[in-house]
Amino acid sequence: MGMKKRIGMGIMSAALGIALIGGGTYAYFSDSEVTNNTFAAGTLDLTVAPTEIINIENMKPGDSFIREFKLGNGGTLDIDKVFIETDYTVSDQQGDNTKDFAEHIQVEFLFNVNNFNVVIFKTTLAELKEMTPEAINQHIFYPELGEKGLPAGKAHDFLVEFSFVDNKEDQNQFQGDSLQLAWTFQATQKPGEKR
Repeated sequence: MGMKKRIGMGIMSAALGIALIGGGTYAYFSDSEVTNNTFAAGTLDLTVAPTEIINIENMKPGDSFIREFKLGNGGTLDIDKVFIETDYTVSDQQGDNTKDFAEHIQVEFLFNVNNFNVVIFKTTLAELKEMTPEAINQHIFYPELGEKGLPAGKAHDFLVEFSFVDNKEDQNQFQGDSLQLAWTFQATQKPGEKR
């Protein structure tokens, strides 16, 4: 056998081997299935009604006003904690204030038991502004909402009494003044769980 013939036979053997190997990959049975999976995030939707809790004019020392507001959970996830951030601005009409008007506005968060209001927590607007949201949650919402928080689709009523404290001293510096109060409510989810 000549050299050319041997080289030709070698090339043909190699080509046949490659063809068998390549063709062999399609020689077994196979099957496939597709699974359809969904990851849908839930929602937290804290609502406050009304959005204007109090709007009072012509206050004088000694006046007090009880107002009701409702916190609702319009989302699909339970709310674990609710925090309040307090901010306010004082308009000093005469420009003569030596004290913060908010130190003279007392806030009492109330719980209604058999038509009798029980004070849960009492402070001034000035003190409330300085408190951490966690401390406020512990004082106000934990006694009301407890460990269960605010379940999805539920609402809870809150009573608040605002008072212009009569400290039996000269409070003339506050005549004509106004205070704009902003409460920002923030809700957090319950911890994640294995399901």
